[in-house]
Amino acid sequence: MMVAWFFATALAKQWDLAIPYIEQRSLAPWTHNKTIQKAIESYRITPEQKKYLRTLKIK
Repeated sequence: MMVAWFFATALAKQWDLAIPYIEQRSLAPWTHNKTIQKAIESYRITPEQKKYLRTLKIK
């Protein structure tokens, strides 16, 4: 959970540096999806970014 919070915060503060970890699926599947969930819940992520993150979820 701590790793997911870290990456969700990184997405909010430094999108360009953090998004490659999500796009390349560098994290474990649970952590990957939890990161996306926490980032989507954040008010610091734009609606466009949230829409894009939803497409990157691992099913």
